[in-house]
Amino acid sequence: MLGGGGSFRGARDFYEHNNSNSIPRSNELIKSPFDDSDISPFPSSSSTAAATANQPIFPLMDTDPDPDHSFFEPASTSPFTRSPWSSHLNSDALPSPADDTSFLPNILMGSLVREEGHIYSLAAVGDLLYTGSDSKNIRVWKNHKEFSGFKSNSGLVKSIVIGGGKIFTGHQDGKVRVWKISSRDPSVHKRVGTLPTLGDYIKCSMKPSNYVEGRRRRSLWIKHFDAISSLSLSEDQSFLYSASWDKTFKVWRVSDSKCLESIQAHDDAVNTLVSSIDGLVYTGSADGSVKVWRRELQGKGTKHFFSQTLVKQECAVTALAVNDDATFVYCGSSDGVVNFWEREKSLSHGGALRGHKLAILCLATAGRLLLSGSADMGICVWQRTAAEHICLSVLTGHTGPVKCLAVEKDSEAGEGERRWIVYSGSLDKSVKMWRVSEQPPAAFQKQPSFMPECSPTAGLLLSQYIAIKALFNLESISSDS
Repeated sequence: MLGGGGSFRGARDFYEHNNSNSIPRSNELIKSPFDDSDISPFPSSSSTAAATANQPIFPLMDTDPDPDHSFFEPASTSPFTRSPWSSHLNSDALPSPADDTSFLPNILMGSLVREEGHIYSLAAVGDLLYTGSDSKNIRVWKNHKEFSGFKSNSGLVKSIVIGGGKIFTGHQDGKVRVWKISSRDPSVHKRVGTLPTLGDYIKCSMKPSNYVEGRRRRSLWIKHFDAISSLSLSEDQSFLYSASWDKTFKVWRVSDSKCLESIQAHDDAVNTLVSSIDGLVYTGSADGSVKVWRRELQGKGTKHFFSQTLVKQECAVTALAVNDDATFVYCGSSDGVVNFWEREKSLSHGGALRGHKLAILCLATAGRLLLSGSADMGICVWQRTAAEHICLSVLTGHTGPVKCLAVEKDSEAGEGERRWIVYSGSLDKSVKMWRVSEQPPAAFQKQPSFMPECSPTAGLLLSQYIAIKALFNLESISSDS
């Protein structure tokens, strides 16, 4: 596992390189661009997902724990009467489910587990959750149960976005695949295209000027010649953006799947990309920079132009997020720090959030909340106030790095409540579901000294309470389809 603080220039998406269980990355794509017969649909499993939610939680520490001593001193500050290292919990020391839950605005709802691959991508829409893994499968979950799935035989699924009635998946082989839900059977997903399309590939290959220098050989500019790291849709869902380890991002028109632009964006791999409602596109790279690109109308088309560089640092940029009204931009790095910029008339650096011990691997926003997932296996929940960002809690329970996050509004929230369901995907092969609120924990409102800063250690008290306050547990399902 990589520690924070070092330079990752030239490292590409560094965590796949350092995860011994992940698929090794080949030096070049050996599959023909014309060979795309990669569809292998599989039936939905009748079994339901998941792992028990009330397993013991272990904080991340630099030294080995002492099982005879509670982590918190004095012991009266802990909800446990026994050591937090013990899996035998004393339920008498905890409020009953009928008690007032104002103490706990963020709770673990359950886990989805299928022992087939590490989770690299998530997307939530309506009552459906899509999960992508290095097993090449895209699973579809509904009401916390496996609903359906589809498969591509082309490497791990690194990114999923949904819009315009289509599902877009970015893959290790440098291609984007497009799927639609069958109108006859909502559990059936059919591939309706691959980007670039075969027609565009053949047409483009006729002109020598359409070839650019690749890592080992010349390649057409409309095709990524390295793994796709990130996908994002424009605010009106008319454009799809794909970022790649080949140092470029490409712009695709959704209506006809045509590649409009390929932009040489960075000096090293583009690890992350996000578009905002104001038409700006942000790219983050292993070269340590975050760049801003603006979209402008040109005749009947559009073109993207470089606008500014937000930061240039030694460590790799690994995750980006923009809030709903595009007033805050967040950047996560391999040193475990989240920097943010605030927009008034222009973007200005607002500060840095330090709550993780290892690299930031994913970011997501929900209302006034920011969620950061890390290689340290924790998720920090930050709340934006008028003056600063404060840490509400740390969600722990994963036993591997947290690789991806997805957020949707909580349909059961009361009137005036600002509450979300958060899904976290991990290299421990599980997806966990959390109910997260903007309401700070009552205990921390009364005693803010409990959590002076956001860290997996400081958040242990709340995290332990989260683990045993699960709303439901699902039985683990077999890895056999």
